[in-house]
Amino acid sequence: MSIKIENLTHIYMPGTPFEKKALDDVNITINDGEFNVLIGHTGSGKSTLIQHINGLLKPTSGKILVDGTDITDKSVKMSDIRKKIGLVFQYPEYQLFEETIEKDIAYGPTNLGLSEEEIHNRVKRAMNIVGLDYETFKDKSPFDLSGGQKRRVAIAGVVAMEPKILILDEPTAGLDPSGRDEILYQIKKLQKEYGMTIILVSHSMEDVAKVADKIFVMYNAKCILNGSPEEIFTEVDTLESVGLAVPQVTYLVRKLRERGFDISEKVFTVEQAKAEILKVLGSAKND
Repeated sequence: MSIKIENLTHIYMPGTPFEKKALDDVNITINDGEFNVLIGHTGSGKSTLIQHINGLLKPTSGKILVDGTDITDKSVKMSDIRKKIGLVFQYPEYQLFEETIEKDIAYGPTNLGLSEEEIHNRVKRAMNIVGLDYETFKDKSPFDLSGGQKRRVAIAGVVAMEPKILILDEPTAGLDPSGRDEILYQIKKLQKEYGMTIILVSHSMEDVAKVADKIFVMYNAKCILNGSPEEIFTEVDTLESVGLAVPQVTYLVRKLRERGFDISEKVFTVEQAKAEILKVLGSAKND
């Protein structure tokens, strides 16, 4: 599903001493099946923006078109929209409540009024997609799992509802490096196997570099940059001016280039840096 946001503005507590403009004339287009990442510091407008896409917040002005339907229109039934747009909040494991993992993941599909067979199939598929073996985990309590496993259960609960768009707010927050990589791998897998449109909110440039098709940079309630990782991460001065940065490995590559190493400047992940450095070493050896 595609999303088009037009001139979106949101003001919290208008007309009071606490009035705050959280979104200021934001225009964004998200294409069907893309992996999109929103980056920006706390208070930049990221969380407010994603809550508009899911219909949890209503704009002060502007439009949100989901597959051509303006979800800000009063005639639109938001319960139907939310079946298509799944939202995973920060630390979703705190929302687990059932006695077994299977029951927790089945909660959402059950509320959709699906048959028992369909619910069972969706639970098994969602667990498989997030890397939890059905037979091994189905009868376990979600509270006996590690932090990363709990988060995968929470994500599986949303995935089992099979939304067309999946929004995740800081899904790797608080996890160790191994847990972060595992969650990102599973989300990327979701995009490919379900053909979902993914919108991920993140502070980590390293995470962004690994998964994004398109990046939107939020600052002071506005979207100030958007484009591919290659396009965004070449805007070093702009990113640094708003307190952001490029991935650490990119700074390393810039230093190596300054010292005369023939390495591509378009390196944003450790894997890309490794390939470039090995290529340079191979060329030096042949010389």
